[in-house]
Amino acid sequence: MSFFDVLIENGKKDGIVKNVVGGIIVNKNNEFLLMTRKQDDFLGGIDEIPGGNIEENETMGEALFREIKEETNLDVERILNYINSFDYESRSGKKAREYNFSVKVKSIDNIKLSEHDSYKWQSIKEIRKNPKITDEVKYTLEIYYFNFIESKI
Repeated sequence: MSFFDVLIENGKKDGIVKNVVGGIIVNKNNEFLLMTRKQDDFLGGIDEIPGGNIEENETMGEALFREIKEETNLDVERILNYINSFDYESRSGKKAREYNFSVKVKSIDNIKLSEHDSYKWQSIKEIRKNPKITDEVKYTLEIYYFNFIESKI
């Protein structure tokens, strides 16, 4: 059983019905890629990391590669680290869990959005002040920052 399978199985035990992945992408200035959801979408206007639903018969890793490509046009080279997960209620009222990973992409030069209005790169200081980011995503980015950026300063 893979690590991804363990995460999914533990989610099932917690009553999770919908599984979602999120990918943390950081540039050379230690800024995070954030995308703004379309206003007419579920949770419209919030800033989030790229990601989306794990489809049936798809592994967590496959979903992460696919969702980042679909939403940003960026190619994931590899998954670096599992960061955390958080639960929420989906638009359809299902109990959902988002599993967040840091990823290395081949290049950040050709971002093209398909499901969001805009994107930006923000430092952790800007993220802390950004009212359009959910507490769960802020916490996820704080974990990443503490473990992989601040600890190296």
